[in-house]
Amino acid sequence: MPTTPQPQNTDELYQALQENQRRPYGRTRTVTAEELVDVAERFAEPLPLIRTLLELQEAYTYGSEPRKSPVVFARLLTLFDEQPDVFNDNLRHLLFWRFKWVANALRALPEIPLASLRQWLTEMRDRYEKAGLGLHPYYGQAYQLAAHVGEDTTLAYELWAGRTRTRLSDCEACEICERALYHLTAGDDERALRAWEPVLAGKESCQEEPARSLSYALLPLLRTGRSDRARDLHLAGYRGCRRNPSMSGEVGRHLEFCALTGNEARGLELLAENRNLFDEVDSPLDQLDFLTGVEVLLQRVEVLDHGELPAAGYAGRTWTVTGLRTEVRGRADDLAARFDARNGTTTHTVRRRTRLDRAPLLDTLELTLRTRSLDDVAPAAPAAAAPARPVAAVPDTLPELVLRARAADEQGHPDARACWARLRTLVAARDYTHPDDPAVGPLARLRADLLTDEANRAYERDEFADAAALHEEAAALYDDAGAPGDAALARACFLLATAEIPAEDDGGPEGEAGGPEAKAARLTAAHASMVRMHEETPGLTPHQEARLLRLRASALAQRLQTTGGQEHVTAVFAEADLLREFATRHDLAVQISIAHLLRATTYAISGDLPTAVTEADALLERLRAHGPAWHLPRTCGLRGRLQLVLQDPEAAYTALAEGLRLAADWPAEAVGATRLHTDLAETCLRLGRPDEALRHLTRSAELDLRHGSRTDAYCTYSNAAQLSLDLGRVEDCIALLDSLLAEPEVAAGGLDDRLVAQLRLTRARALHAGEDLKAATAEFVALAAESAGWGDDPGSHAMIAAETAVLLAESGEFGRAREAAGQALAAHAREPRYEHLSNSLREVARLQAQRQGADGLPDALALLADAGRVADAARAAGYEAHGRSLDTALAYEHGRVNAYAGAYEDALVALEKALALLGEPGREDDRAGEWAECVRLAGAVEGLYLERPAPALARLDAAITRLTALGHTEETESLVSLAARLRDED
Repeated sequence: MPTTPQPQNTDELYQALQENQRRPYGRTRTVTAEELVDVAERFAEPLPLIRTLLELQEAYTYGSEPRKSPVVFARLLTLFDEQPDVFNDNLRHLLFWRFKWVANALRALPEIPLASLRQWLTEMRDRYEKAGLGLHPYYGQAYQLAAHVGEDTTLAYELWAGRTRTRLSDCEACEICERALYHLTAGDDERALRAWEPVLAGKESCQEEPARSLSYALLPLLRTGRSDRARDLHLAGYRGCRRNPSMSGEVGRHLEFCALTGNEARGLELLAENRNLFDEVDSPLDQLDFLTGVEVLLQRVEVLDHGELPAAGYAGRTWTVTGLRTEVRGRADDLAARFDARNGTTTHTVRRRTRLDRAPLLDTLELTLRTRSLDDVAPAAPAAAAPARPVAAVPDTLPELVLRARAADEQGHPDARACWARLRTLVAARDYTHPDDPAVGPLARLRADLLTDEANRAYERDEFADAAALHEEAAALYDDAGAPGDAALARACFLLATAEIPAEDDGGPEGEAGGPEAKAARLTAAHASMVRMHEETPGLTPHQEARLLRLRASALAQRLQTTGGQEHVTAVFAEADLLREFATRHDLAVQISIAHLLRATTYAISGDLPTAVTEADALLERLRAHGPAWHLPRTCGLRGRLQLVLQDPEAAYTALAEGLRLAADWPAEAVGATRLHTDLAETCLRLGRPDEALRHLTRSAELDLRHGSRTDAYCTYSNAAQLSLDLGRVEDCIALLDSLLAEPEVAAGGLDDRLVAQLRLTRARALHAGEDLKAATAEFVALAAESAGWGDDPGSHAMIAAETAVLLAESGEFGRAREAAGQALAAHAREPRYEHLSNSLREVARLQAQRQGADGLPDALALLADAGRVADAARAAGYEAHGRSLDTALAYEHGRVNAYAGAYEDALVALEKALALLGEPGREDDRAGEWAECVRLAGAVEGLYLERPAPALARLDAAITRLTALGHTEETESLVSLAARLRDED
């Protein structure tokens, strides 16, 4: 059944052909090409059939279906023999070019006898000679066959490489790759890399290059000590071949590279991304290449004792690494044996064994910003990285374990978490039997303990509703267990968590229902209830009473943080001092520390930063002398943040780095290591160390991910991706975002859709920065369509649609660009984005005038008129642009657009207006560069295009004198150059 409406005439057929050629290679393009051939056969003319057959052969070739390509070519050859006059020079060139495609296709099929391969090359030579064509392409194919079979290639290489290239020779990039592979096979890595350099450096490229060369060059680069370049080329090269059936061999080599550089976890991630290749690659030779790379990876994972990990493989069943490796080995061994049987050699078996026997080339190579180990991708991955310090052994007997957990929890010791985790597993088991031990107490109390631990974790993740529900359930169980003190604590925690739950309209202005004052009122009520509960609950132990005092103080501290009101400061200090005095009286070191920490943070919130630093320093001294040691990292973190606010990033870095060093002795989640990494990232940015900041951001995100704070993790990763893009590390940015967007929960819609959209938006910008305009435009178009439905956030849609318009214009699709700009303007009317809209409208106008000249001028001027209305509205609203003035930028763009269209007088008038708006630059004026550019363009229009060199030179000389006197010598360079040109031409 046809997948598209059927063309009714040749014009519609050719239009359908063009549309199909814009599609990516794959099943959709191939099926459509087959349908178009069926349509072309109904027309009396041979030319439509020839063109559709050429498109179909291309679809088969780049869709990895080599069995079908020769059949189509046979039909084309018959048409050529029967009606050679129908083939113009271009069609004739395409026909003879594709003799090589057929040779490549036949080599990839082990069922084709070797004699038939040689016979086809003879046919190719005879046809070329008869047509008077040079034989360089024939000798290239003869060499490739010799290399495939495993014969001595010396003579075949010389016969090919020593001949003069012709129009039908493979492109320069492909031939460079073949020459490099010849040297690589001979064991000369250095010579191979020298041969590859033009392709690796991006000077030569084609449909398959540089992706093919990059994949082969990875291991030679490692062997010659160029690991950094290998890393960079892996990131760029993998993006060029992923999920592409015709480049499955290249994907296999990237998987092998991961396996040999300590990046097995990334290898499994890439394997999952390329799951389609198991079923979509029809070329046996490509299958062999791909499967061998897959097996290298799986073998390495098994060697590291992770054969039980899940792995993406053939459709229809669930695979483990071990099971998939067995399946892959059997298939790949069979393919190698079939090729060797056809060729009469052992070449493919030996090459395969060489790859499988290769030892890792590096223990570790950090390939991406998101470096993970196999433990991280295991289903039962630990919640946090193993602490560096020796952890006290978890008791074997259940009564001892319960008592240890309660004692550690009472002290606030980080080891409590491991004990509760072990108990949670034991209690959940079907065969669990609760011990009849008075010291342990009833099962209800233990279940309440476990719920309390779970609630505390939820509270730390800001999941306040979950925390409140769990604390409420725990309180009821404590009541059942006859533990009124613990029940009171659980209810106090419930009150605090409930007060923290955001109301639907909590974002309102202060004083309105649901604003900060409403939250403050809830916290005030929670505190009052805790005080009553404290007074009404008899028999509290000192530990319980201290914790209740701490919760009271926390409620008031949260109220102060919510409002920032000075009237709330005294109450916090009073509660903190009450806690400190009680804890000191009962020698409760943990609660003493918390009281001091509360005082320090209260001073900070109230604006008394020097006293806050003094308080933090005193606490650090006390902690070093009396403990608890696990409070040191958080206190160092507080001191670092205070120094950052005091504009002393060096001191902040020292404190935060010390905190991170001390945090290594404890479970990361228990001592705030995530926050330390985040604060260090900000500090490093202040100190001008962006690369170090990037490392801290990614480590912070990975810790959040391990601890279950997934939204926080993805937000931090989003910041890391943006920073890497700002630093020009485009491939790092794309690789990070590709990894995040491939996460199962993201693909399944389990993450906030706006956050996912932000990740995609950053990726689209990175693709644009990486000059992948097609992919970037497609993503922007999709995001613009999606954000159009964000009724609560029209401003974001305005910005996305505006950027989409620019990319569509860069692609030459000015009609669609105008539509996107219209969407942006409509959204902007609801929630203004003055600067973004103005910049985008001006850029689309510039691109249209530059590409279309006078023909595009009316549309370009219409866009500038829209930008003018945006500037007028911004002025009326009192908006000040962060960058260039919207009015001067608009006047300058009028000048440039008119100049592109040949309307030079109008251009000069607009540039004069821009200069008047800018005014003369001053000595400290950061607009000197903008002013100089306006002068330069005005001088070029006046002197070169209007052919009035005298006034143009006068303008330029005056500007040069002015700028030089002000010390803006760099800004004069372009003016001096233009003036010299005008004098030379005059």
